[in-house]
Amino acid sequence: MGIHTKNQQVDKTSALDSKPSIGSFYNVEGHRIWLHRSSSGSPAVVFLPAAGMVGLDYLNLHREMNKDTTSIIYDRLGTGWSDYVKLPRSALEVTDELRNVLQTVGVPPPYLFVGHSLGGIYAQRYAQRFPEEVAGMILLEPPHEDFLTNTPKFKKRYLLQQSITILRALFTYKKSYRVLFNQMFTTWPVEIRKPLIEYHLKTLSKTMTERKNLNNEIYEEIRKGGKLPDIPLIVYTAMGIDPFLTPITSKSFLRYTLDPFNNMKKYIYKKLANSVPQGEHRILENAGHTTIHTDCSDEVSEAIRDLIDFKKRKFG
Repeated sequence: MGIHTKNQQVDKTSALDSKPSIGSFYNVEGHRIWLHRSSSGSPAVVFLPAAGMVGLDYLNLHREMNKDTTSIIYDRLGTGWSDYVKLPRSALEVTDELRNVLQTVGVPPPYLFVGHSLGGIYAQRYAQRFPEEVAGMILLEPPHEDFLTNTPKFKKRYLLQQSITILRALFTYKKSYRVLFNQMFTTWPVEIRKPLIEYHLKTLSKTMTERKNLNNEIYEEIRKGGKLPDIPLIVYTAMGIDPFLTPITSKSFLRYTLDPFNNMKKYIYKKLANSVPQGEHRILENAGHTTIHTDCSDEVSEAIRDLIDFKKRKFG
């Protein structure tokens, strides 16, 4: 069991040299993890960030959910304000860490996971391993193995061109990303918004680094983990253009790929939702992948409350 080290000064192994204005550090297996807990009640809502994203990115939903029940945002090791570790990591490591920090904080199960992109696959792995601890899941466009076999086979030359464009953008388009982050976090308090944006501008490549083992390791973990437990599940598909692609990808490429890719996503996510008896697939026409939780925060909040109400009706 970890030791709570609230307000302890960050050391040189931490990702950043200052503590956020909210939240605390918790010692878990020799590493410090940043986490913010609000309110009380069950089931506890736990937000699992997308690759390259951090707990404070979901502050809007966190503050909305703490009106109803316990709400948790946190940074995985190697991201945000938690201690540095080498990335990428296995789903086993991430789910062990999540379970340990929730026990350390004293938040009892069951948990209602809101997993965004890579966080959604970690939520699924947790449910496979500890089904009795999960009350339900909201999955915001999680990775899925079927993408490997269903993605259109684009010309190598065109893909190479896009890869070069993306790599160049990571070093030259920070001004564009600053504008996008400011738009994304427009309602965040300024004392949180400013350091959060600076963090993201310094770590733009972390999205690719954190999901580097997705195809060759994490999908295999999910495949061998078996079926998901019979729990309420809502899977979201975002049909809009991701604004964070526009500085690095041509509009012609987006137009060329968006419609067939969205059709493929709808098929895959409907299949995932139908893999459990209480699964449901919902579509958000005006949301982008990265910004799904800010573009359609009301819809996502409603989905979380739907599952909270379901749990209360069934179990009290």
